[in-house]
Amino acid sequence: MVQAFIAQQLFDGEQLHKDVALIVDGGKVVSIGGTPAADAVRLQGLLAPGLIDVQVNGGGGALFNNDTSVNALGKMSAAHARFGTTGFMPTLITDQVDVMQKAADAVSAALKEGVPGVLGVHFEGPHLSAPKKGTHEECFIRPLSEEELAIYARDDLGLKMVTLAPENVSPEDIARLVSLGVKVCLGHSNADGKTAAAAVAAGATGFTHLYNAMSPLHSRDPGMVGTALISDDCWCGLIADGHHVSAEAMTLALKAKPRGKIMLVTDAMSLVGSEERSFPLFSRTVTRHGDKLTSTTGELAGSHLDMIGAVRNIREWCSVDLDEALRMAGLYPAEFLGSKGGRIAEGAAADMILVNDDLQVQKTWIGGQEVFTAG
Repeated sequence: MVQAFIAQQLFDGEQLHKDVALIVDGGKVVSIGGTPAADAVRLQGLLAPGLIDVQVNGGGGALFNNDTSVNALGKMSAAHARFGTTGFMPTLITDQVDVMQKAADAVSAALKEGVPGVLGVHFEGPHLSAPKKGTHEECFIRPLSEEELAIYARDDLGLKMVTLAPENVSPEDIARLVSLGVKVCLGHSNADGKTAAAAVAAGATGFTHLYNAMSPLHSRDPGMVGTALISDDCWCGLIADGHHVSAEAMTLALKAKPRGKIMLVTDAMSLVGSEERSFPLFSRTVTRHGDKLTSTTGELAGSHLDMIGAVRNIREWCSVDLDEALRMAGLYPAEFLGSKGGRIAEGAAADMILVNDDLQVQKTWIGGQEVFTAG
């Protein structure tokens, strides 16, 4: 179906256009500019590329660890689309291998059925460091085995990510994962700088939720944080919710890293897009207090952040320009994943959001399909 628009403002991922015509056909952008069609729909506000989140544990009342089904992925997709997410990596935190297999099966089925926004799968664990486990269950943390490798080797999972601790996975195994098409991120790690650097040299390209659950920067050893900041070719995820990272620490990261290497993530749990106030996580209960999630054992347990909220926060707290904040939530995660998202361009999928002056999402399209309209 051909759709014709006139955008009051259009940010294409690189630059801003005003009063520009846009044609979408077959789920893709086919033209930008030119003479508007007579029946074009006028869009008031800013039309921007859809947001891409590489760390989504849940949404809409569904937590992936608790419900490894296509239905759960559909709930997560719908919940986060309300907040501008048009592409996401369903994230399974450390769990038993049979749960990992079920999660992989659900992602494979969701991709075949075309559940909007599902890009692949992110396994956050189980090859982590117990001292930096965060809210992960220590009893499920374990070395890499052939059982997990068989899951990571599957070719029906779309994009694949694994977060691991480099002190517990050898550089040879990291290189093996990369050869299987896995994006390797370092996180939940107490490694020293030398070990982290060896993992980067072996092919790791990302650091999961920078600063959180990783060895800090010291004067005599950069640790995980220092290695993340000086590894120019690696991307770092930031949870800009005001609880995981301070504004000053985020500003430091923005100053230290090359442009394009900081990406916003949510680490969202099931309560995003839901009226529920708590949910079970293994043997514990996670409860929302305002916009903060804590477990009954006291630690932060994911976030109640959404992607457009992260854009607003990074702008306000770190004085980041709107166009750059949108790139941090769209273009840069896409570049990390090696996907073509994060742009409104001829030939690209029509994954787009319309926001008002307050950066509230008014409409979301995934593949040209309008999946959310503000009431």
